[in-house]
Amino acid sequence: MTAKIDLRSDTVTLPTPQMREAMANAELGDDVMGEDPTINRLEEMAAARTNKPAALFVSSGTMGNLVALLTHCGRGDEVIVGDKAHTFVNEVGGMAALGGIQPRTLVNQPDGTLALEDIRTAIRGDNVHWPRTRLITLENTHNACNGSPLAPAYLWSVYELAKARGIKVHTDGARIFNATVALGVPISELTRYTDTLSFCLSKGLSAPVGSLLCGSQDFIAEARRQRKMVGGGMRQAGVLAAAGIVALETMVDRLAEDHANAKLLAEGLADIPGIDLDPSCVKTNIVFFNLLPSAPTAAQFAQRLAEAGVLIGPSGERRMRAVTHYGIERRDVDVVINEVKRALKT
Repeated sequence: MTAKIDLRSDTVTLPTPQMREAMANAELGDDVMGEDPTINRLEEMAAARTNKPAALFVSSGTMGNLVALLTHCGRGDEVIVGDKAHTFVNEVGGMAALGGIQPRTLVNQPDGTLALEDIRTAIRGDNVHWPRTRLITLENTHNACNGSPLAPAYLWSVYELAKARGIKVHTDGARIFNATVALGVPISELTRYTDTLSFCLSKGLSAPVGSLLCGSQDFIAEARRQRKMVGGGMRQAGVLAAAGIVALETMVDRLAEDHANAKLLAEGLADIPGIDLDPSCVKTNIVFFNLLPSAPTAAQFAQRLAEAGVLIGPSGERRMRAVTHYGIERRDVDVVINEVKRALKT
């Protein structure tokens, strides 16, 4: 059976009809020369939305985070980062391989935070033997920690600690709009306590390509050079930015639907024998669950579901991750729950 319900990630979203129309009719120019009006408009929108002076369009969240790290840090500098952070686990070691930047990992708490005392202890003093601590990175929402949103009070506490020690803060906000919807706060409440942030257009916001890196005018000017260095200078990229504009204008509020569907999915899965899942851990659109020893392995389970037309990604030997997104309806959630029951009986 051809897979029809894909919960592997919100990166599988397809652009809306309005996005496709905007892409077809986009006004274009050469962005490397600063002459693409659609790119310029998207960057201005992103800066205004996040309450930062400037923004830069990049091809992906990984590129946005890499460019941010390269701009903040020099070779031999150190970044404080969570041990489950996307920048550490899932970005091919770019900070070290391309930037000569040393990650200093701290344990991510179950809610995605880094303990303040752990951060305080990890900050290096002035010693000729040690690398310099240049940056603290946070992730909001935190993908690997149940898609948990980080609240403004916590962000403020980290930011104040960093400022007191002369250190910058970068936020990997790939799903930061999920955080705003889940917390019921404007995005400015989550971006005011970070020097820079990146956010993704091609996950829950459903654009086909792209992320934005936001920060000060001087930071973005230097980031533009770093983007060029890693091959991110694009020409008539407004064809992509057009979809991003529609995403920011039309796709943020509907994220609440994804959160509601994720909660329904979690509640349904939690009642199935063979599955270990606490629905209260589900805060946004990401549902992690474990398969008990009596159940198939994650790989076997994923294969059984795929044969039934449902795609859910293994995230460990007995751990699965399901992500709700644009294109997944409540009726799809019901189908998934029923197919999971069947897969665990065979």
